[in-house]
Amino acid sequence: MLVQESEQIHTVTITGYASGGEGVARLGNGRVAFIRNAARGDVLRVKPTKIGERSVSAEIADIVTPSPHRIEPDCPHYLECGGCDFRHITYGEELEAKLQRVNDAIKRIGGLSIQADEILSTGQVDGYRNKAVFHSDGKSLGFYQSRSHDVIRIDRCLLLKDDINDAIKTLSHALHKGETTLRSGLNGLAEPFEEELDGLDFTIEGFFQVNKDAALLLYQKVREYADLSKSEMLIDMYCGVGSMTLFAGRDAGHALGVEQNEEAVKAARENALRNRLSHIEFVSADAALWDAGNRKPDCVIVDPPRKGLSTGAVKKILDLAPKRIVYASCDPATLARDLKALHGYETTKICAVDMFPRTANVECCCMLNRVFER
Repeated sequence: MLVQESEQIHTVTITGYASGGEGVARLGNGRVAFIRNAARGDVLRVKPTKIGERSVSAEIADIVTPSPHRIEPDCPHYLECGGCDFRHITYGEELEAKLQRVNDAIKRIGGLSIQADEILSTGQVDGYRNKAVFHSDGKSLGFYQSRSHDVIRIDRCLLLKDDINDAIKTLSHALHKGETTLRSGLNGLAEPFEEELDGLDFTIEGFFQVNKDAALLLYQKVREYADLSKSEMLIDMYCGVGSMTLFAGRDAGHALGVEQNEEAVKAARENALRNRLSHIEFVSADAALWDAGNRKPDCVIVDPPRKGLSTGAVKKILDLAPKRIVYASCDPATLARDLKALHGYETTKICAVDMFPRTANVECCCMLNRVFER
């Protein structure tokens, strides 16, 4: 039966997008189908490739009627490389898809009625990435093929900054199996690298947003939501090298960044010194386990990894009982889960940010207010 079903061709209409960028449709038998490189409004003939109990993955056999949002991909590697998800649709449609993803998660997983009504974008869809991880099998240098570890040779990637693309030729002449990471900043191709945001200078020796200009949009929104005054205290519980702590914390009377990685904390302290922000300090500790002592922050910022907040981190935030929480997230699903878990706080503002144009990834920033005194 499964073999017969996998050989069937179905005619479907794409009604939206899944979190990974796949088009979503419903087959005649009721199953939901997820189809790569599909556009909302497409009428397609599709063939199932992986069949589950309630859903199937399918590939396009034929485009019956193309969506008005469909465009010709502008990259020769698009259909095989796993780097981009949306080069077959207009950028306006991509932004709508990402806003839909955020709001679906907030409603379905978080159970909240509030919705994001805007997605911030620099408008620059190419040449924005300041970091690339290249792979080599000893014969070709490039990126992994979609959903595999087969290397696709890349001579130029549209997402990358020019100096990284220029370095591909040099790397190709010195092939060795393994992984090579390049990062580009104000000091050229370097590790660590230097960057500037809104008058603040940073030395980066760890995580930093790959899209500097979009990062500025996110940081500005975090600063706006934090709304700090010189009489208030800020705690940033996942501070990394301190970029967000310094950006928002310069408005506070005192700020503290917490980060488990000791090397990142060292860089954060150096960044505070070079920007003459002596009221901002950093400690090396697990966000869920550190001892806050008698500190009573007015605002807590969290920008956790994709897996979101641990149960311990949620408890720590609730114990700190700040007036405001600003949550920056790279995964709408874990964000929505955590918003639901932060009891006693109301999510009052949500904004999406397009940090990664032409991919399905999207950033969010939320403002939460305490709804009762503790």
